[in-house]
Amino acid sequence: MSRPAAPKANTEALLREGTPMSALHTLSARALAAQVIDGAASAAEVARHFIARVEALNPGLLAIVQFDPERVLREAADVDRRLAAGDALPLAGVPVTVKDNLWVEGYRITQGSLLLEDFIAPRDAWAVARLRALGAVVLGITNCSEFACKGVTSNLVYGATRHPMDPALTPGGSSGGAVSALASGLGLLALATDAGGSTRRPAAHCGLVGLKPSAGMIPHPWGFAEPNYGLSVIGVLARDVTDCAWVYDLLAAYDAGDPAGVPIPSGLEAGTPLAVPSRDLRIAWSPRLGCDFAIDEDVLAALQSRVDALRAAGWRIDNGDPPWPTEAREYPLLALQQAGLHALYGSRLASERERIDPNLVMQIEAGARCAPADIARALRLRERIGHALGSFFAEYDLLLCPTAPVTAWPLDHLGPPVIGGRPAGPRGHAAFTPLFNYCGVPACSVPAGRVRGLPVGLQVVAPRYEDATVLRFAKVVESTALRDA
Repeated sequence: MSRPAAPKANTEALLREGTPMSALHTLSARALAAQVIDGAASAAEVARHFIARVEALNPGLLAIVQFDPERVLREAADVDRRLAAGDALPLAGVPVTVKDNLWVEGYRITQGSLLLEDFIAPRDAWAVARLRALGAVVLGITNCSEFACKGVTSNLVYGATRHPMDPALTPGGSSGGAVSALASGLGLLALATDAGGSTRRPAAHCGLVGLKPSAGMIPHPWGFAEPNYGLSVIGVLARDVTDCAWVYDLLAAYDAGDPAGVPIPSGLEAGTPLAVPSRDLRIAWSPRLGCDFAIDEDVLAALQSRVDALRAAGWRIDNGDPPWPTEAREYPLLALQQAGLHALYGSRLASERERIDPNLVMQIEAGARCAPADIARALRLRERIGHALGSFFAEYDLLLCPTAPVTAWPLDHLGPPVIGGRPAGPRGHAAFTPLFNYCGVPACSVPAGRVRGLPVGLQVVAPRYEDATVLRFAKVVESTALRDA
């Protein structure tokens, strides 16, 4: 797919100009699947609708970077045949997108890198195969930053993905293509990855629900070697919490080929509405996460207002911070990512430097400087970070905190230069998410209002394997926000 010219109008403007669209893209994934199962619409009709949307809207977004309409129609026709044969397909006809670092058989999957520009996936990633088996249709492959290791979504293969509400802004990263597509109605669900917030932060910037499950809950036994080994998980993106929980429940499983896999159930009630969580939950609100992280005052005010609304609705929420080690500050284990990048791609730096994103070149070179003792110290710090959060969860069942300290920023910046009135480092916009990857716990970003017309997200975190508790309370947050909108 060639790189489109810069857009002259945003997504909503294109729709107002009269692009012919039905209402299928406004449905929840659950409702659309029910229509296909009941025969009110065929999977082929659904596919044609979403193909038209991609063709109309994607050139101004660069959200989907691999798109094959004929293949989409073939997949949809196969779903219709399977339904006619009596197969049970809970996701029948639901269009999903897949991030460009997850394998989809027969598609060009590059991880946003020219080093992989000719790679054709030999098989589906486990999660992709599972969604297909349940009747979902892969609509396309979504853009990501190179090796999913940058907080904005731009690369040398395809270019920069634009925010669905304002083409001058970034949707964040590394799963910016996934959120830009989903927020624009290019699909109803999205698969992504999250090694330090790559699912949750873009979700917050685009008004979506983004779940980072507990480590090992969604199998990922094959695919690309992961620079953030032991930290990255499959992320689930949806437009509402119920869709997110539904798909998570369908994906949560055990595969012995995944060394992180755990043979435990999701904790949700398959196919039933999310249960209301117990009013006895012990909940803490940590506006700066106990690390004095910078946050824009209006973003903080919006999130504080959401927490106050939950308190007014009868939820007991204390102010409380996890007792992190003093070293647990902005991206404290970045050395592990840098060392992982160098181990995988350092040998190609001398001959192919110009084919690698300059930001990634700096990370690979930093990884070359990591001594064994540096890695050992980082791993020990990870252990201490995990112990600190574990002691916090001995007193609380849930932690609420910001997902990102800022709204979306200009497209050509790696991050905002100032956050909360302070000069911001290159990872300041990402400070609130990676600690939970280090601990392997579930965390979900939920839309919590708008600041200056742009979405912000509240992060819901629980102890490891309490994913169901996270999703149930995320539904409470969502319901409160919708009531107050």
